[in-house]
Parts: sequence; C-alpha cells; structure tokens
Amino acid sequence: MHKIIICDTSCFIVLTNISELDLLQKVYAQIVTTPEVLDEFGETLPQWVIIERAVNYQLQQVLELQLDKGESSAIALAIGTPGCTVILDDIKARKVAEKLGLDITGTIGVIIKAKLKGIIPSIKPLIAKIKATNFRLTEDIEKEALITAEE
Repeated sequence: MHKIIICDTSCFIVLTNISELDLLQKVYAQIVTTPEVLDEFGETLPQWVIIERAVNYQLQQVLELQLDKGESSAIALAIGTPGCTVILDDIKARKVAEKLGLDITGTIGVIIKAKLKGIIPSIKPLIAKIKATNFRLTEDIEKEALITAEE
C-alpha cells in the first residue's frame, strides 16, 4: 500500500512553474489535496490529484489564525489521515505540522526523492529552474539538497 501524500499549494505552483508537475505522480503515484488548496492554486489539477475536505473543520479554523487556508486545510486533513506525509514549503506551516507530529517534506524533498528513485538524472537543472522563479531557496537548503541527492 502506498503512503498517502497530502500536497499544499506551493508545491503545485513551483512544479507547474518549472513544467514538472508530473514529477509528483511519478514519485508518489497518488496525491491528495483540499478544495482550499485547489482554490489557491487557481488552475485545474490533473486527474490523479484527489480532492478531499478536512474532516476536522474546527482544527482547520484554529490553524487559519496563523496560517493560510491552503496550509491549514492540508494540515487539518493530514491530522485526520494517519501515516500520511504532507508537502509544505512555508516555514511557519512546517513548524506547526512538526509540533503536531506530522511527517513532512517540501518541494525540494520531492525533487530529491525523484532523483534517488531514478526518475530524474540530476536535481541541479530543476534547482536552477526553481531559483529562476520567485520561490525562496536558501543556499543552505540548496547545499543540503545536493548532498542528500548525492550530487
């Protein structure tokens, strides 16, 4: 059985901006997201993305006091989905998810996993494309990513 992967808006945006959205499906097979993330993304998502509403709406509303609707809904959905991984890039959202005991990764983590699974030959060209967008990527994260991806 595949692990359930819940995706926030930023990963969809970044991978779409570098024309690599299909990497998500190649790496994880099945991706789940929320109606709020779909609204924030503002484009049609591929058929392989399942849209699910978070059951714990009260938790989602509490999270919205400090995070945006997409992140809040993704975290609330993850809380109600045992054993899942949630893809979050926003540092504040990641800290909240960690405090709640969730398994998290980010867009760069998805790219590293694609390299380690042999789906892509190198993360360097994708990192270069990402840096050409408005996505903030620190030098430390880039260095760590290259080491983790064995490049």
